[in-house]
Amino acid sequence: MKTIVIGTGGREHAIAWALAKSPLVTEVVCIPGNGGTAVADKCRNIGISVAEIADVVAACKAEMTNAPPSSFIVIGPEDPLAQGLADRLADEGLSVVGAKRRAAELEASKDTAKRFMSRHGVACAKSATFSDVTDAIAEINACSGPVVVKADGLAAGKGVVVAPDAETAIRAVRDFMVDNTLGSAGRKVVIEEYLEGEEVSILAAVSVTPELAKAGKAAIVPFVTARDHKRLRDGAEGPNTGGMGAIAPASGISAEVYERFRSEILEPTLQGLIADELDYRGFIFFGLMVTKNGPRLLEYNVRLGDPETQAVLPLLDSDFAVLCRSIIDGTICETPLVWKDGFCCAPVAVSRGYPGSYPKGLPVTIDETSVGPDAAIFIAGAARNRREGPSRQGDDVVPGQLVTTGGRVLAASACGATVEEARTRAYRALEAVSFEGMFYRKDIGLPGAAVSGNLSAGN
Repeated sequence: MKTIVIGTGGREHAIAWALAKSPLVTEVVCIPGNGGTAVADKCRNIGISVAEIADVVAACKAEMTNAPPSSFIVIGPEDPLAQGLADRLADEGLSVVGAKRRAAELEASKDTAKRFMSRHGVACAKSATFSDVTDAIAEINACSGPVVVKADGLAAGKGVVVAPDAETAIRAVRDFMVDNTLGSAGRKVVIEEYLEGEEVSILAAVSVTPELAKAGKAAIVPFVTARDHKRLRDGAEGPNTGGMGAIAPASGISAEVYERFRSEILEPTLQGLIADELDYRGFIFFGLMVTKNGPRLLEYNVRLGDPETQAVLPLLDSDFAVLCRSIIDGTICETPLVWKDGFCCAPVAVSRGYPGSYPKGLPVTIDETSVGPDAAIFIAGAARNRREGPSRQGDDVVPGQLVTTGGRVLAASACGATVEEARTRAYRALEAVSFEGMFYRKDIGLPGAAVSGNLSAGN
């Protein structure tokens, strides 16, 4: 079969890598892909921006002409899902792994997600939504203790502020609603209660349509647990980021907690998707807080998480292409998932200055012989240079050289029988990477390295 992966990040590189491992897959076309997928086994990049929906649809149609009937497309990031790319591709008769527009609102609008949780009895953090700044400030003044202020729309991880006091919360509301720092994403805000506990990410496969529901085949199948590390520096210090690394499975998740997640969050979510007659064939991300009163849902993402995917997929011992096909066909309950024993650690290397402004075009070198057989480097913010002559920084960069394009440059993922073995292999692989100003946390996967409390909500 032929597959297409849409997106440009580390998550998409990991998805392409997992698909390429399948003996059933002959080619993985990446739109636009990145510097990793440009040279990966079975992979080929097409340089079309994901933002150009019409061009992406046209490219997918062309690529899938005369492709085997089992071929399919995987949409990685949230923006094209919210813009209805899955709908457009399905209208062209193409098989797609990705939530359709109505289902994608569960991530595109936090208010929509909260209303869904409330309507269907999903255990979650209490909240209220406001479209008027005066009402939002009045709510903050009526609260005691810290609160979480969330912009309603998609804001690339920048739309969440954990406010320890009313002054901070009000400033966040004014930034979003008055100063328009996030544009239309901040015109409406959600004021959410602050929860104490440990955050856990659970990714899952979703196969729900009205037809599957009638046949009793609609399902959500969870993957192994994971934990992201959002803060920039060791010990969960410093500013919030898009993710400095992940460990899977996450520690501290007892059988009782997991069962409560299934009964109080996963099952009500499934029944809600069925009741709302949504067409949702793709992946879902449950962002959880494990509190003293049990797990609570902080947010849905309607795709795989990043960098959690880079820690979860290497543990999958089943054929990922078969899983994707079963999502489309509605047979995920008949497609058992097998997971490797042990753990996977995936620390992320970032550019100097991240999460603020950072340089681009810096040459990246990877000593492949030192990465190790149990590790993989997943590229995120780096591309293959096409310029003749020197880069912006004055370095002599030859065509084909890997150069930085983003703040989160790459992740080194490695598996091991124990957490320590996985960490040792991952950090050894990271030592094989070099670029100017390269920075990474050294405590990914250690106890206490992730934030307690919903400080990092808003993946």
